[in-house]
Amino acid sequence: MGRVCVVDDKEMLRDSLAETLRREDHLVQAFGDPAEALEAIKAGSFDCVVTDLKMPGMDGVTLLRELRGAGGECAVILMTAFGTVDTAVEAMKLGAFDYITKPFDADKICLLVDRAIQHTRLRSENEALRRSLTDGEQREMIGDSPAMRVLRETIKRVAPSSNTVLIQGESGTGKEMLARAVHLSSPRADRPMLCLNCAALSANLLESELFGHERGAFTGADRMRKGRFELADGGTLLLDEISEIPLPLQAKLLRVLQERQFERVGSGITRNVDVRVIATTNRQLTDWVARQRFREDLYFRLSVLPIAVPPLRERREDIASMVDYFLSRAAGRSGRPKLRVEEQALRLMVEYDWPGNVRELENLCERASVLVIDGVLTAAMVSPWLGGISRGDAFDQKLRPGHILEDMERQLIEKTLRECGGHRARTAERLGIGVRTLGLKLKQWREEAASKKAYQLAG
Repeated sequence: MGRVCVVDDKEMLRDSLAETLRREDHLVQAFGDPAEALEAIKAGSFDCVVTDLKMPGMDGVTLLRELRGAGGECAVILMTAFGTVDTAVEAMKLGAFDYITKPFDADKICLLVDRAIQHTRLRSENEALRRSLTDGEQREMIGDSPAMRVLRETIKRVAPSSNTVLIQGESGTGKEMLARAVHLSSPRADRPMLCLNCAALSANLLESELFGHERGAFTGADRMRKGRFELADGGTLLLDEISEIPLPLQAKLLRVLQERQFERVGSGITRNVDVRVIATTNRQLTDWVARQRFREDLYFRLSVLPIAVPPLRERREDIASMVDYFLSRAAGRSGRPKLRVEEQALRLMVEYDWPGNVRELENLCERASVLVIDGVLTAAMVSPWLGGISRGDAFDQKLRPGHILEDMERQLIEKTLRECGGHRARTAERLGIGVRTLGLKLKQWREEAASKKAYQLAG
């Protein structure tokens, strides 16, 4: 799911396009006035802007120029009539992501928007990594607990190899940070490390993202595009949420890992590649294999070098040093003095179970650095922020041993969604999952319910 801004002075097309994108689970704001849209784009955080080229007052090119002049980095797609293609091509020289010629079908614009969102996020990700490396702000592995000492030793042993690595752990435990630590400690450190969230894309888009495609390979493929394997050649590819790769695509991934060869979508040319794959997951893949939702041979191929990341509640002795680190970093960013933590407040944090793990602790420290004004973080301030999901009442009492994990997961998500008043972003944050992942699960359950109802009516 991405944040999309639609700009068109024609109400019918504007509303139709906005509704089409909302059905794809995107958050959409639509504007008929380009000047009003520009202010919203500057003030907001959009992944993609879809704008008509010809509009009264301010055309799409002017909107693009104003946006770039203000430092906006979101991808811009121009909608153009046949007679203005030359103008659209000229706009691409100013930094437009792409253009689409009217009339167009829903599949084509949805595919283009998905690509634009991924482009924006990849740019942001690469820029954040570049800043972290140049500014010395790379995330550190904080703590000296036995578990952390084991992790550091494991990274030292794993990094020099080119074998695949499987990092397993709960959401928010820092799996991506460990993956970057492995890459930066390896002989490939001076080569690119690219990341792909396997749960964020449909099967077709995921295949294109991994392997690339040729022009004309499918609707909307108007140019050749290299995939992540090709772009990461010589470096590292991080596959996040590897458990969500569809079964048919798992076979193709297995082939790349075994033979180091692949073909772009729509091409018969076999290409060789040298990429080290690091996969992360918050699931127990052995359970996924037993339920025939993940290939056993792929699991064994990925887990050549396994790393298990313990949850924060199993290394409570690290919490004090992590709080100190996160508050110091927040103070450095804001230019404010570092907060002092009251002893009782720290005790509450050490005793808390942290269902969101390190991510939840980091968010709490960031929140405190903004909201606490007298320089002291007290127990009274911390206590309301530790109201995450209680493990004692998170699940319906009707659940008994023998229920499958999906039932428990669904009840937990639905309960949390109700407690958050239906707010998806807040629900995802409390659960420690991505908003896109949450949206996909809700969409799947809606479709299953609709199918069940249709079957009952037919019967």
